Amino acid sequence: MNASVSRPTFLLVPGGHHGPWVWERLQQVLESDGWSTRAVSLVSAVEDPSAVEPLPGMHDDAKVIKRSLEAIAGPVIVVAHSYGGVPVTEAIDAASNVVHAVYVAAYMLEVGEGMFQMHGVPVPDSLVGLRPPENPDLNLPAGFYDGDASNPETVEAMARLVPQTVRADFETVTRAGWKTVPNSYVIPDNDVSTVAAVEEDMAKRADAVYRVPGHHAPFYSHPREFAEVLTKIATNAAAVRPTQDA
Repeated sequence: MNASVSRPTFLLVPGGHHGPWVWERLQQVLESDGWSTRAVSLVSAVEDPSAVEPLPGMHDDAKVIKRSLEAIAGPVIVVAHSYGGVPVTEAIDAASNVVHAVYVAAYMLEVGEGMFQMHGVPVPDSLVGLRPPENPDLNLPAGFYDGDASNPETVEAMARLVPQTVRADFETVTRAGWKTVPNSYVIPDNDVSTVAAVEEDMAKRADAVYRVPGHHAPFYSHPREFAEVLTKIATNAAAVRPTQDA
């Protein structure tokens, strides 16, 4: 019997308004280092302007994540960014192959909490409709990155953002999977988004806290540095586990 190492797959879950594209730079680095990755496309980020109600919400995103987990053989580390932490919290409960959850500037919510409620935003009478990426009352798209709308890299990313459903903004968590799944919280050192106001409080709920260079999406601007943090998390969490081959 020869011992070998079974590396987990990183399942990457984007934040609101984003698609899998936001993870591409990180994926290139991780895969060059021998890691397997998959990126999820959340249905609450609506690319079709003709889409009609009922539009998908957070619970629909959680179903997408669950299906993605079921399609992966072997252990998985789920990496959730920003809003993505909400459906990940819902989805990883009772997911037997999830060995660790990483919340990156993300919403790590308790049962009964919703994303915008964490900022004191009252729940509207109706959850229909879409919220555009540019919303001065809640966030400006440049804030997802470095806050500098003149930075070509930021401009490139902003151009790819899509509307987010209001339903996803306010639907509440019914299962706090991070309470039974080992987890880490990652805080960027220069986050200028509205999420920064709650990151320190969210991090207090985590098993371990890491700090990384970059802005709200540190894996976009600093993929190499972020990949090194993920590798450290995987190792420290004992997520790289030995298996036995005949």
